[in-house]
Amino acid sequence: MKFTVLGSGTLLPDDRRHSPSHYLEAGEARVLLDCGAGTLHGLARHSVWWRGISLIALTHFHTDHVGDVAPLLFALRHGVRPPREGPLLFLGPPGLRVFLERLAAAHGEFVTDPGFPVEIVELPPGAAWSAPDGAFRIQSHRTPHTDSSVAYRLESGDGAVGYTGDTGPSDALGDFMAGVALLVSECSVADPADAPNHLSPSSVARLALRAAPDFLLITHLYPPLRPHKVPSLIKSAGYPGRVVVAKDGTTVEVVEGRAVLGSG
Repeated sequence: MKFTVLGSGTLLPDDRRHSPSHYLEAGEARVLLDCGAGTLHGLARHSVWWRGISLIALTHFHTDHVGDVAPLLFALRHGVRPPREGPLLFLGPPGLRVFLERLAAAHGEFVTDPGFPVEIVELPPGAAWSAPDGAFRIQSHRTPHTDSSVAYRLESGDGAVGYTGDTGPSDALGDFMAGVALLVSECSVADPADAPNHLSPSSVARLALRAAPDFLLITHLYPPLRPHKVPSLIKSAGYPGRVVVAKDGTTVEVVEGRAVLGSG
């Protein structure tokens, strides 16, 4: 599996770190994890084959995670020649169908009828979806962020990738992520944390200690956190493993259960 960070930041303007979005190649699957503002141009900027996206998995419906859903669908309808024929699958927590219907009401029918088949699968916490050929699987887990927010665990023959989306501290989430090769975790706030629905360096350390990933990749930092200082803050909170703060374009290869940081 190859994991590419398209958006490693928040809604705050930052040319190096756009809103959350990640791209995963797993066998024949081309998966987009969240689709925040800047995703569409980021796909081109980082040489990702955006026309071939087969699955979009949303963790929740906050603007910084879904802001480019409509623009991406518009591009897939009007910017692909010959026109796309292959299906596109949307996965997300309960409420996904209503979200897309409301998005279509605001932007146009191309959201739910872009000229090719669109399948919508609501994946409640604890549920799983498997690719028809059985080569790829996604599980969801509730996160303490919104009433419907979820994290994902993505597995193939190469290993497992965990993506927290937005979350507050949760030991159960750490157990859900146990043994992943790559854990992609938010770290929104500084210690002492004053937001129960986001993670800080100390709560990321606790999560990672329970999950014991081969590699920990940090995203979604708000000020006053400074990206170059966060790995040492996590280590000083007791986590001894490999930690890197992502920027847009960071890549990680997962092969035989190991994660290898790319040059992006």
